[in-house]
Amino acid sequence: MAESNLEIKELLCLMAKKDSSDLLLAVDSPPILRVHMSLVRTDKPVLTFQSIKDITYPMLNKEQQARFEEDMELDFAYQTGEARFRVNMHYERGNIACSVRRISMKIPSLSELGVPAAVSEFCKFPRGLILITGPTGSGKSTTQASMIDIINNNRACHIITVEDPIEYIHTNKKALIEQREVGIDTKSFANALRVVLRQDPDVILIGEMRDLETIQAALTAAETGHLVISTLHTPDAAQTIDRIIDVFPPHQQSQVRLQLSLVLQGVVAQQLLPKKDNSGVVPSIEILIATSAVRNIIRKATTQDIYSVIETSAKTGMIGMDTALKNLYSSGAITLEEAMNHARNIEELEKRIKAV
Repeated sequence: MAESNLEIKELLCLMAKKDSSDLLLAVDSPPILRVHMSLVRTDKPVLTFQSIKDITYPMLNKEQQARFEEDMELDFAYQTGEARFRVNMHYERGNIACSVRRISMKIPSLSELGVPAAVSEFCKFPRGLILITGPTGSGKSTTQASMIDIINNNRACHIITVEDPIEYIHTNKKALIEQREVGIDTKSFANALRVVLRQDPDVILIGEMRDLETIQAALTAAETGHLVISTLHTPDAAQTIDRIIDVFPPHQQSQVRLQLSLVLQGVVAQQLLPKKDNSGVVPSIEILIATSAVRNIIRKATTQDIYSVIETSAKTGMIGMDTALKNLYSSGAITLEEAMNHARNIEELEKRIKAV
């Protein structure tokens, strides 16, 4: 390599050694690792256009290289030895840049992730819509994979996933699982979902609901007797419901509200926070269960009332984000600063913490 002796395998091994979740490559910076939510500069050389190309292109086959050079961005999965990675290559200011996310080869259980047991109950539903939400890097894909693994272990059913790219690899247990990757097995989420009902699925996992067509297909699949699990980049349950409704034109929104109120089973909103002892990260998770009261709120378009319903329905397994943050702080898992930084209502959370 002309400008750098760095190879991708060396950097991926460094990720494992440092327990890093992400590797970031950009021109005029050394490789950077994300370790327990914080960015850490490596002692490697500052990267150039050519050195990043030399590091990243060995991960691509000829078809992927052509797609990247034509589209100027590319998502793909990369595996080496016993490690698997989700990779995004793109351009910034005319230079190649790259983000690499490390994926566990073992699908963790919900308890290993720190996800409340109530979420496993969603896996028992034969039909309906379950949404896992949160910002990028909050563990949505891992929670999804754990839920699919529960279903795979317990139900003789047909599971079809549509992902971009495929992250966790599932093997057939009680279920038959087909995993379709956008760009390899189908042209788009929308294309895959147009025909998915002809493939005789019982459970459909949609990696991300990105647009109106995908959301519409997810609602229809849930309405026609399938269990649909998908994600949205929304911070909490109430805003998730509003986001789905707002995607549709105004003249369709009342119909979509009715449809969503009938098919929604639950929302799991999550964010990852660094632990107080810097030993890793811990999830803060809000759970909404679609009770009759919640369904009525959706129909009436009073989603702001969902916050109070969650807080008063702890016995059913619901928990609000601020309550989850308070519990994490009270147990010593996170600092007060982290709790406040991620709170929906800072003043209310402060009062509740002081009252303990």
